[in-house]
Amino acid sequence: MDRARRAYAPTTSPILTGRDAELQLFSQITAKLAAAAATPQDLPRLAMALLENRRVWAHLAAEVADQTNALPADLRGRIFHLFECVTLHSRRVLRGQADASVLIDINTAIMRGLNRAEAPR
Repeated sequence: MDRARRAYAPTTSPILTGRDAELQLFSQITAKLAAAAATPQDLPRLAMALLENRRVWAHLAAEVADQTNALPADLRGRIFHLFECVTLHSRRVLRGQADASVLIDINTAIMRGLNRAEAPR
């Protein structure tokens, strides 16, 4: 019976659109940030969550810096500015001068925007 179940089970994950993948990525990293922020005394965990978040934002910044990116220039500029804010605030969090709530709020706002963009018009 197990063999039959495995033989007919789906072998691939559902296909995600670009926006769905971005939303999933932001959701995962924001959850990691929130969990790490809940225990700031666990500095290695917090540092790893901050690093992963900065990697996501660095990739996004590189994408919007590309002149062939289809987003409007104003939106690309605002996203790049958020990358700079995330980078600076992450350093402050690591130095113990701030908490991660601002980063969580930024990511949450991005997720809301991604969700809104998916809504039918």
